[in-house]
Amino acid sequence: MLISIGGANGQVQLTTTAARDTFVSSVSNIIDTYGLDGLDIDFEGHSLSLDTSDTNFRSPTTPVVVNLISALKTLKAKYGSKFVLSMAPETFFVQMGYQFYGTGKFGGQDPRCGAYLPVIYALRDDLTLLHVQDYNSGPIMGLDNQYHTMGGADFHIAMTDMLLTGFPWRATRTTCSRRCVPTRSPSACRRRSTRATAMSPRPRSPRPWTA
Repeated sequence: MLISIGGANGQVQLTTTAARDTFVSSVSNIIDTYGLDGLDIDFEGHSLSLDTSDTNFRSPTTPVVVNLISALKTLKAKYGSKFVLSMAPETFFVQMGYQFYGTGKFGGQDPRCGAYLPVIYALRDDLTLLHVQDYNSGPIMGLDNQYHTMGGADFHIAMTDMLLTGFPWRATRTTCSRRCVPTRSPSACRRRSTRATAMSPRPRSPRPWTA
């Protein structure tokens, strides 16, 4: 049994180290009180966004991102390897990073684009399950450079393939792309459908994040 934090109306922003420490203390108290097995992070809305100068998912500088990473690493270290850590981000925060990352070169993009990528990368060895929402999504470009719309099999396949194969991320201040693979193992990737069911990915060898 897990505690899930966030959701559409549950905005959480760890803007300071004090907020981070309070978050860790509060979550720990709930886990200990009810004997829970782990934590599900479902930060949506404006909980995560990237500062204009934050252009590299491998070394983030935005406080709400850095503090979340630190908090989750602290909780994982406290409860050990059997502690379940899952995430349920929207496609906007993950696969959208294929086209847009942060505010963009001219500062006109939504700063939430791809904002989960640095969190997923930093916790790639700690995540038990990554199940990106295949709902609450606009059209998303897949690795075939075609737009896919939620509600059909092609959308589920395209979004899952991006997690298993990896995708170039669009840096905000440059035209170059970098190859990303969000997790250390394909078994950590699942998708959430509108029925909250999981699709088992086809077997693939884990691939590291590389530049």
